Amino acid sequence: MAALIPTFLLLIAGFVLLIKGADFFVEGSASIARKLRVPSLIVGMTIVAMGTSLPECSVSINASLTGENSLAVSNVLGSNIFNLMVVCGVCALFAPLIVKAQTRNRDITFSILCAVLLGVLGFFGMELERMDGWIFLVIFILFLLYMVMSALKARAAGQDVEDEGEEYAVIPVWKSILFIVCGVAAIAFGGDFVVKSASKIATTFGMSQTLVGLTICAIGTSLPELVTSVVAARKKQVDMALGNVIGSNIFNILFVLGISSAISPIAVITENLVDVVLLILMSLIVWIFTWTKERVNRAEGACMVLLYIGYWVYICVR
Repeated sequence: MAALIPTFLLLIAGFVLLIKGADFFVEGSASIARKLRVPSLIVGMTIVAMGTSLPECSVSINASLTGENSLAVSNVLGSNIFNLMVVCGVCALFAPLIVKAQTRNRDITFSILCAVLLGVLGFFGMELERMDGWIFLVIFILFLLYMVMSALKARAAGQDVEDEGEEYAVIPVWKSILFIVCGVAAIAFGGDFVVKSASKIATTFGMSQTLVGLTICAIGTSLPELVTSVVAARKKQVDMALGNVIGSNIFNILFVLGISSAISPIAVITENLVDVVLLILMSLIVWIFTWTKERVNRAEGACMVLLYIGYWVYICVR
């Protein structure tokens, strides 16, 4: 056990680099977006979502490059379920998440369709091939273009964004760029540390890479989403909080798995398909919560957290 102390320290160092790197990236890029007067929901679903999802991206791409493909797909699925159940659930405990009809009908629905597409492509051939990766990436580019067009329309319509997203201060452009560059560098090194240390821990304790990806890596790489969304919810910026979670889940499937499988085909095992089905079911539960009262209240948030605890126990014993 003593021999693993350096490995655990490397894992912790990796998570610290991932979280602080994502924090720097988000602060720098969100500041630039504020200067361009982009609405907070768009910032949450694009820049902040991509920034807080960079840890998952770094871990999955490093796993794909080193041949640890099962870690890549399980990390994404575990992170998405954690984002949906724990991040949204905890945010709802601080302040009810009021959900606009557009967010429910367009954004949440699209995230569910992305999960369905992942399940379908993974089921046929039990592998995400390079062509599947390019399909994900093309859809992601179209999604980004759509969000940019929505932001331009909102700005043209004179939508007021000065009072939104106060947690992201406007800083000088040179400092924003420095934050972005340093953030990306920290994320790259952190992802490499996490993959190497997590793989060694899995081998030592006889754990599967799928279990490590769904638990240790998923929770560790999802901490930026949790911190970002909770801060936004405490400041009553529910659009930013919910947009961050939905955007991160879309980004994880379309971009992270897209680029990972484009680099190297990813084998899909039965447990992965089960997790995809559970992700879809949990997404539908959240969608129903938002449909009935157009908000996720504290009781529903507590229910979501309890569902995740039950899921965590299930994956540990299966």
